[in-house]
Amino acid sequence: SLQLLQPKTVPKRLRTTQKKPREPQVPRSLIKEIFRHFAKMPVTRGAFQIVEKCSERYFRQLSNDLEAYTHHAGRKTVEAADLEVLMRRQGLVTDKVPLTVLIERYLPREYRRLLIPVAVSGNKVIPCK
Repeated sequence: SLQLLQPKTVPKRLRTTQKKPREPQVPRSLIKEIFRHFAKMPVTRGAFQIVEKCSERYFRQLSNDLEAYTHHAGRKTVEAADLEVLMRRQGLVTDKVPLTVLIERYLPREYRRLLIPVAVSGNKVIPCK
């Protein structure tokens, strides 16, 4: 009688030292640069570590909120309108202080040019929608 050949099962290795995938993080140097810009004074290492943790939690919550707004709108892509709604709910954008005012006030020129449409010669608007 013919015996059916069964494939040998090879036990999987148990990886006890496997690391969890790390979440992407905002670079420490960027957080430090932004905080120094606004604090305008020296900051102790311990205080900066707290600022880092707060920044991480803030951006995580910001991302979760934007994702929720996008899903609620039935889309898969976050749009500028989602961010504006979020900033309005946070009280950063108001009828007296629209998003464009915040962009002009706080962002460098190269970012302003990307975010705020500007009319140029030849009847063109940059950036195009």
